[in-house]
Amino acid sequence: MIRAAIQGVGHYLPERVVENDWFTTFLDTSDEWIKSRSGIERRHFAAEGQTTSDLAIHAAKAALADAGLEPDDIDTVMVATSTPDLTFPATATIVQQGLGMTRGFAFDIQAVCAGFVYALSNANALIVSGQAKRVLVIGAETFSRIMNWEDRTTCVLFGDGAGAVILEAIEGEGTPADRGILATDLHSDGRHREILQVSGGVSTSQSSGHLMMAGKDVFRHAVEKLARSTIDVLEKGGVTADDIDRVVPHQANVRIIDRTAKKLGLPMDKVVVTVADHGNTSAASIPLAMSVAKARGDLKTGDLVVTEAIGGGLAWGAVLLRW
Repeated sequence: MIRAAIQGVGHYLPERVVENDWFTTFLDTSDEWIKSRSGIERRHFAAEGQTTSDLAIHAAKAALADAGLEPDDIDTVMVATSTPDLTFPATATIVQQGLGMTRGFAFDIQAVCAGFVYALSNANALIVSGQAKRVLVIGAETFSRIMNWEDRTTCVLFGDGAGAVILEAIEGEGTPADRGILATDLHSDGRHREILQVSGGVSTSQSSGHLMMAGKDVFRHAVEKLARSTIDVLEKGGVTADDIDRVVPHQANVRIIDRTAKKLGLPMDKVVVTVADHGNTSAASIPLAMSVAKARGDLKTGDLVVTEAIGGGLAWGAVLLRW
């Protein structure tokens, strides 16, 4: 049986670090207020002229180095982003060119904060079906470009960054002991789109607009839907919560992460948390957290890992894999 296994991981963060206190210079807020509601202490912002593809290329090069591969060893580049460089072409094609790739195909996936989970699932399908042997999956965002700096409830939450993984086809036995992706679970419900969206767009206003979020509604949906999707993906993979070695959740809010873990009966010492240093980097948050966790020894070969995310749409899902 063919499995899609992670063979390399990498990330990139812009040089500019923005501490919570920066927001107090123009908003009625405080470091304590931000930390108590989100767990965030700092985040990174892209420099002027630095684009989503720039961040993605840096993360991709790190993942290639980690896997010991060259750009032309890759069949497919997939970029999960809600902040593309251009309306078209896909940011993935810009990354493809930036890496010097002369073969393969590239495209974007847009599922907001759930984008990386959606991308992993689609990359898995390409590999299992034989359409690709190696897929470079990147989550990259410059959310600082779509913030309303007068809305203290949202602009303090987000940051910029990129993370990347390389999935490669390997042979497995078809059991939960296999390395690679074991199960996926994806959902969306457009009835809730207005509680988390960006105003504007090419077709409606010919502008990108600003992020708007009904925080309490998003929180309620997040805990309920993330826990349910995690339970479902574990069942699909033939394992239980007790078998899990690590959870790598979307890094949106430490309270959501903590509440979801409790709902699943998982101790926080199994949960990878990076939100304090990076903020919510949307589709970049999971691969960024994976790369940081591997670097500090929290993700090891053979670990059974579940990752889950929810974003605008609403779109949400989970992926079960063995590292």
